[in-house]
Amino acid sequence: MRASRLLSILLLLQTRGRMTAQELADELEISVRTVYRDMDSLSAAGVPVYADRGRTGGYQVLQGYRTRLTGLNTDEAESLFLAGAPGPASELGLGSVLAAAQLKLLAALPPELRSRAGRIRERFHLDAPRWFNDETPARLAEVAEALWNQRPLQVRYRLWDGENEVTRRVEPLGIVLKAGTWYLVARSGENLRTYRVSRLLEMSVLEGHFERPEDFDLVAYWRSWTERFETGMYRDQAVVRLSPRGMQMLFLLGSVVSKLAKESAGPPEPDGWVEVKLPIESVQHAEVDLLRLGAEVEVLAPQELRERITDTARAMTRLYAS
Repeated sequence: MRASRLLSILLLLQTRGRMTAQELADELEISVRTVYRDMDSLSAAGVPVYADRGRTGGYQVLQGYRTRLTGLNTDEAESLFLAGAPGPASELGLGSVLAAAQLKLLAALPPELRSRAGRIRERFHLDAPRWFNDETPARLAEVAEALWNQRPLQVRYRLWDGENEVTRRVEPLGIVLKAGTWYLVARSGENLRTYRVSRLLEMSVLEGHFERPEDFDLVAYWRSWTERFETGMYRDQAVVRLSPRGMQMLFLLGSVVSKLAKESAGPPEPDGWVEVKLPIESVQHAEVDLLRLGAEVEVLAPQELRERITDTARAMTRLYAS
């Protein structure tokens, strides 16, 4: 612990230049007295640190001195792929690890690259979760730990229908953050499956370790799975007319629906309205989605969907007329 703290002090001075004892104490959450002792230890070890007295004084390392040690340990190296996402790193239990890794990485860079890295961090920030989604799955850190250590899990999981449950032995192969929602990619028997982490009702880490498939590519799997998932959601089709503004509002129905609708669009009518074919999950889902477009859409088929929207529109008229 002390050796790591001494290295952190050295890297702080190497990265930031002159720092007072109080600034070092605040940064490392230790006492000023401990800083004094640590500085003595660094000097005794041959590190050229010295103190300037006075109001503008502080500790610094001799100009031109640089340690070649980055001090990166395994956990910190593994966390670097999340360097642009401190929020998700914290949710995975890697917040402090990421902070230490960034400091050590900056200290290892030559001055010109260190300055460039600092400017990037000042100008760009990734906020991955979607709006109004502050919930972190309770078991996310445990899942991540099992993933790092290649430990199998026994999970009880609520299925997508929200009612049924399954219990399975799974081998975690990857974790994905998609639009603020965490997913676990795992092998169950001979099959690869995707689990929403927030739907894990119970979980226990099993004895032993498993071997990851050498040919498993998380990015390629996720791309393929999302394409199948998005396409498989839409099992029916609606035919609608859209006003010019309605065409612009298609993004409200999602990228897949918007893309397929525009591809199916016929020639504009004299008033600018266009007939398109919309993929839909069900009549019930389509009713809710299409009501978002208001009077910019007219349903032509199926008849059941047209009647449901007609009934809803009449009910709203009666409600507001009263």
